Amino acid sequence: MRDTGVAPNETGKGGNDMAVELNHTIIPSHDKEASAEFLADLLGLAPPKPFGHFVCVETANGVSLDYDDRTSFEPGHYAFLISEEEFDSVFARVQERRLRYWADPGHNQESVVNGHGRGFYFEDPSGHNMEVLTRPYGT
Repeated sequence: MRDTGVAPNETGKGGNDMAVELNHTIIPSHDKEASAEFLADLLGLAPPKPFGHFVCVETANGVSLDYDDRTSFEPGHYAFLISEEEFDSVFARVQERRLRYWADPGHNQESVVNGHGRGFYFEDPSGHNMEVLTRPYGT
């Protein structure tokens, strides 16, 4: 075995860099078609496409959100980085639909856009805590 100076579990730090990208994630839902259509429409993405028994929404960076019907699950959190221009369009659709939104993940500050860039949280039809933001945290 070649000594790279990098511990086996420290891939991506040092001389053993790898290009790792998120390809897809499975999102459990009560109604996969309704949840996928809700998100794609709200974010202005292409209409969902079936793949096997999943209904998939693809983001601009090629990550696929694969919705699957489940009877029970713990709601998750999914965050989407968008431009300032996209924010205006998404926020307008949220307001048109009279959806509830919050500035914080705990849903304490209702009807408020947060001030880190611009961002807010909202729930999808299955209760997942969705977020849109214009600036990554830590920047």
